[in-house]
This record gives sequence, structure tokens and C-alpha cells, in this order.
Amino acid sequence: MENHIALEIIEEQSSPDKTPPLLKFISSHELDCFDSFHSQFPSPTAKEPEATSPSSNQDEPLVINHQRKPSVSISMPLSAEEVLFQTMHNDKKVFFSGDNIIINDSVPLEKPNSKPPKHPKCYSQPMPKGFVYPNGSQTQKFNNHHNQPGIKMFRDKRFDSFKTWSGGLERQLTILRGKEPAGNAQDGHTPSRTRSIDKALPVDRYFDALEGPELETLRASEEIMLPHDKQWPFLLRFPISSFGICLGVSSQAILWKTLATSPTTQFLNIPPEINLVLWYIATILVASVFTVYILKLLLYFEAVRREYYHPIRVNFFFAPWIALLFLALGVPPSVAENLHHSLWYILMFPIFVLELKIYGQWMSGGQRRLSKVANPSNHLSIVGNFVGALLGASMGLVEGPIFFFAVGLAHYIVLFVTLYQRLPTNETLPKELHPVFFLFVAAPSVASMAWAKMQGSFDYGSRIAYFIALFLYFSLAVRINFFRGFKFSLAWWAYTFPMTGAAIATIRYSNQVPNIVTKSLCIALALISTVTVMALLVSTILHAFVFRDLFPNDIAIAISDRKRKTHWLGFRYGSQDSKEIENYLKFVNTDDSNLEDSTTQPVSSGTGTDHSSPN
Repeated sequence: MENHIALEIIEEQSSPDKTPPLLKFISSHELDCFDSFHSQFPSPTAKEPEATSPSSNQDEPLVINHQRKPSVSISMPLSAEEVLFQTMHNDKKVFFSGDNIIINDSVPLEKPNSKPPKHPKCYSQPMPKGFVYPNGSQTQKFNNHHNQPGIKMFRDKRFDSFKTWSGGLERQLTILRGKEPAGNAQDGHTPSRTRSIDKALPVDRYFDALEGPELETLRASEEIMLPHDKQWPFLLRFPISSFGICLGVSSQAILWKTLATSPTTQFLNIPPEINLVLWYIATILVASVFTVYILKLLLYFEAVRREYYHPIRVNFFFAPWIALLFLALGVPPSVAENLHHSLWYILMFPIFVLELKIYGQWMSGGQRRLSKVANPSNHLSIVGNFVGALLGASMGLVEGPIFFFAVGLAHYIVLFVTLYQRLPTNETLPKELHPVFFLFVAAPSVASMAWAKMQGSFDYGSRIAYFIALFLYFSLAVRINFFRGFKFSLAWWAYTFPMTGAAIATIRYSNQVPNIVTKSLCIALALISTVTVMALLVSTILHAFVFRDLFPNDIAIAISDRKRKTHWLGFRYGSQDSKEIENYLKFVNTDDSNLEDSTTQPVSSGTGTDHSSPN
């Protein structure tokens, strides 16, 4: 007798799901490779009273409550080599009734012969109903990613070229060893992109792709390597010019230390605790900005390198070390009375290295000659010499401060003349960048104090430098149009430390020439400087944490190494990155189609066309 397995689904009136009548009874001998269920079916919640009766095993069907969820069982036959076995156990009749399994072995079965079965049988695992997504929409989305093995090709890789650990650092080290890096097509770096990130951009490329005195605006005929329609990561948007905030706050610590200790301002009774609080705030701020920019250096090395080769941004690499010099000058007496001489050498060494690079380019007459890259921001590369000379003379050093003072004075004269004449090829500064004109005041103000400290008195040399700074200060302050008609930006911090430097120089001058005019002038300049710094600090906090517009996308570091190509008809070639992203978004935004659907040929609706073989 053939093996006979019957599957019966008993409908209950209380069951919400109705089973079609077609599935009520199916015999195993009618279908090949149908599932077999043995009597040893595990049942964690089997009832003991129904299983102990010996008569119930023969006369009544065995009912087992297994508390199973409604499931869908799908037979997926495997290969005959993997699933060839013999059914050596008695088969039983199985009934499904709601949550119960009714097993009936009343059907007489004959033991099978020792011959192998004609058809191999396989066991399918039940798939819980909860796993099946409604309407199949989620299943199709899940399968879309598996049916599209190349979906990772369309991932946005435009930020990878600026990441340090995506191959950029390895390529830089390869270049330093004198080898030519090879482009890797597998990691998404095309030859043009590899060339853009392996070699430093020439200065002419910055002038061709960017416009404006600060070279921060992209020309209409150019394109950038990073997406312009989305916000970049914060570290990519954090510029080196953020150290201008540190310069403004740390210079305030020096101002209030001078007000508290100068004989001219003793009548004000300034408590030294103000200097202590401002110094701690400045220290925390400098440490925070340093930490963020070091993270940018570690994670986005290419972005920092592009800022360094930028003809204007390179001057701001002096700002971190000048801020540290300001902290050393403004240290409260309660914290340290005398600083060690090694601190001065440590802080001046980076400035000396940068000056060898920058001043050499100015003098060599190449692409980065001073007449081509002259900008008020170049004063930052000059001020460091005078601040270092002031700190060294305060520590008791002699030769080092004189050396840096001489170097700074020589290059300041050249820079002052170059900027003052404003060659016809130079563009006029827009209103947003008018504050950088106050950098003219910084160098002579600090130089007057440095010379007075080296000579021991505010003599004629110090007074000449101070009067130059005071005249430039007044000439800019009376120009009311400089202070209205533009929105807030980081360039506003260029007001702060030059104004503070002029106020401190006025206090030192009033100590030498004490009268009502000098005292009134030092108080007025100190008040203006303090109010300006406090207002800018509050505005910066609001724009950074409330409006969240302090750090827009830094277009200046994302220019490509070549101009955008155009057809002879005026249409530009689409970049490979744009095509990949467009293709990716096409399939991601489509819910009912995948790659296979997009390649399906349309079916003709004509009648009478039959391509099947005739019977």
C-alpha cells in the first residue's frame, strides 16, 4: 500500500480567517514530494490527560495545543543529493484546527519496502505569518537591495576624497616618497579626481575659480567637487579663520590686566579678578577651537591642505600661535609671575617656519608674489613678529625679540606700501570684508609696545609707531559706511584685537605722558573695544547655536583642478559623480520598481500574435 498522508483544515465558525474550500483535503499520493509530518512532532504545551489514555490513541485523534501562530508552509525542494532519505516511520493523518494539531493514526499503513523511494521528500520550515509584510511592499523593498548587487556603486562618494582614512593620506605619503600614486578605479576614484586631490592646486587656479578679495565666492562658470545642494559635515565647514575669535577674546585678557596694573588707571580700581575670568574663558575657547581644527586635520587632511595653499587663508595659520602668545601675555599674576624662556622658543618656532615659507614666496616673484596675493589679511603674518618680540622682551630676552622685530618691520613696510597703493588689478573690498581694514591698526600698535619694552621706555620710536596706528584708527572710525549695510560673519572679529591693541598702546602712552586727554582717550578706546568684543561674542553664539548659519559650506576648498568643459554648442559635459548620484536617486525613490523592472521590455498588445510552440 502506498504511503497516504492527508491534510485537513477544519474551519471554525469563530475563526476570522476563512480557508478556501480547495485546501480542505489534499492527499499525498496526488502530489509528488509533499510534506510528511511524523508523530514525534514537538509540542511544548501538550496536554497530559489527552495523551495518557491508551484508547484515545486508537479511537480518538490526539489533540495537542502548541500555541503556534498562523503560519505559511512553503515546500522548496532541494537537490536530490542533499535531501535523499527514506521514510521509515509510520505516517499519520494530521488535522489543523485553529491553534490545535489533531493527529490520527487510524489509517492502516503498510511498512515500506527496503527499496529506495521513487521520489525524494523534503521538509519545509514554517514561516510565521508575522514575517510576511502586508501587501508585499516591504518585501519588495527588501528584495530590491538584494536584486541590485551594484547599489553600492551609487553611494555618494564625493566626500571621500577629503577624508584622511579613505586613501588620501596614503596618497600624500606616496607623493612625499617621490612616487606617482596610481588611481584605483575600484574605490571610486577616477583619474581626474585622483589628480585633483594628489597634487596641490596652483595659485592661479584659485584666482580663476574664485572671486572676491578673500577668494571665497565661486565663479558662475566653475563647479565644485562637493555637493552644493546639501550641508557638508561640520569639520569641512569649520575654517581656519575661526581662530580670529580666539584673538579677540584673548586680547581682552591683556587689556584688563593692563587696566588693573597701570598707574594711569589706578583711579578706576579695576579688580584683578576680571583679568582672571577673561583669561580662563580665553583659554577654554582657544583649547576648544584647537581641538576642533585638529580633528579636521586628522579626519579631513585634504581640506586643511587646500586651506594652506589658498593664497588668502594661509595667513590665518599664524592666528593659532598668536592667540597662544596673547594668552602668555595676559596670564594673571595669581597664575604665574614669571614664564619660562623655553615657552617663548616653542611658540615662536612655528611662526618662524611659516615666515620662511610665506616671505620666501613674496620675494621669489612666482605665482604667490606679494603684488598678486596682497590682502589686508597678510597683516596676520606680520603681527606675530611684534607680539613675539613683546613677549620675549617681557621675559627678559634680548636678541630673539630684536630679531623678530627687525624681520617684522622690514616686511611690514613692504606690505603697507603694496596695500596702500592698491594696484589697478586689485578688486575693491565689499562691505562684508570692510572690518579687515582694521588689521592696518594692529601691527603698528603692537610694534610700539614691543619697542618700548625692549628700550625700557616709550621713546620716540615707540611714539612714531603709536601715532601711525592712532591715525589709521581714526581714519577708519570716521567712515560710518564701513559699519552698516552688511550681515554678520566671522570677518567681524577683525575689528577686535586691532582695537584692543590700540587701547593697550594708548594706556602705555598715557603712562609716559599722563594728562586728562590721554587718560580720557585710553578709557574711551578700552570701553569701545570691550563693548565690541562682547557684542560679537553674543552674536557669534546666537548664529552658531540658534540660527545655525555661522559656518556655511566652505566653497573655497572644494574647487576642481580644471575648468568645467563645455560642448561647442554651449552644453557642459555631465560629471561622472552627478550621473552616479542621479542614477542612485532614481532607483531609491522608486517603490514599485527595481533594476530588473527598468530593463523589462514592453509587451505588445496586439492580438493574434503567439510565439509559443504549436501543440
